[in-house]
Amino acid sequence: MPWHAVVLLVVAGLAGVASARVGSPPAFDVVVLGDAGGLAEDDLTAFLLFPAGSDIGIALDAGTLHAGIRVALAKGAFASLPLDPSGDVSAEGQVLQKHVAAYLITHPHLDHVAGLVLSSTDDTPKPIHGLPPTLDVLRDHVFNWKVWPNFTNEGVSPVLSRYALMPLASGVAHDVPGTSLRVTAFPLSHGGTGSSASTSTAFLVESDGQSLLYLGDTGPDAIEGQGRLRALWTAVAPLVRAKTLRAIFLEASYPSDHPDEKLYGHLTPRWVNAELGVLASLVDGDDPSSALRDLPVVITHVKRTLARGEAPRARIARELREANPYGVRFVLATQGEKLEL
Repeated sequence: MPWHAVVLLVVAGLAGVASARVGSPPAFDVVVLGDAGGLAEDDLTAFLLFPAGSDIGIALDAGTLHAGIRVALAKGAFASLPLDPSGDVSAEGQVLQKHVAAYLITHPHLDHVAGLVLSSTDDTPKPIHGLPPTLDVLRDHVFNWKVWPNFTNEGVSPVLSRYALMPLASGVAHDVPGTSLRVTAFPLSHGGTGSSASTSTAFLVESDGQSLLYLGDTGPDAIEGQGRLRALWTAVAPLVRAKTLRAIFLEASYPSDHPDEKLYGHLTPRWVNAELGVLASLVDGDDPSSALRDLPVVITHVKRTLARGEAPRARIARELREANPYGVRFVLATQGEKLEL
């Protein structure tokens, strides 16, 4: 059994790691194109989300695209897509060009956009959705003819207009063109102060009355001091209560003993449980210990290291197994795997 499968199986509360909440058919299919938060350039944060039964989806972040699609094809994650083995474009190209309708980018750090940038030369026209600060950085500091040609529809001339920058207003639901999906963006705090402060994003994606919550990089409210996670939990608590929130994608970049002053806008398993406790109290203040039971929480953005010893991924899996006070179904995202939620 490969090491990544072992890690998946040892996390507490797992009973069918790629299945929906007990008793309901899947509402979303999510293919993990990249699960890590850095170091390995061929495995950076990126997920493809499809409404169940649809072959047109969206990318949630795009740190790794081509390499992740290749791994996912090898694992059979795209078996349901109508790919033409004799077509003029490779299978990887068909997934990218024909089955990704839009990009939703949480923030412009390289581990979330490198695949988008590098694949832009061979991509097809589509929109990039994000909060204005994210799109501003992509336009002014990435697609600016100095770092990379301007494949967007704004900014430094000539504009190649392959990607249409489509800003999202915080807290307002927007349709995603070409799909049955609606998305609502919520700002997150991702470390820094003053001019160095970094805004990230949570995307609430909805389809046919069901929803999925995907968080980009974020620090805990107790450290960031802006209350943005509590505002997000307040917004989604009714969906958890109604059992229409199919999963939460939440980062755990470091093991729990990582110093708080060196988190730089990230979470650990200890902080994951602290934030889930806030959500649980908002869902059911009388019985928070049961409020989130069996809710899939997909852990993303584990940062790799060159240091010897227990790998961060294995350690984070162990810590989640040993402390799961709310009975959620922790799943460690694994490159190439398909999750049915």
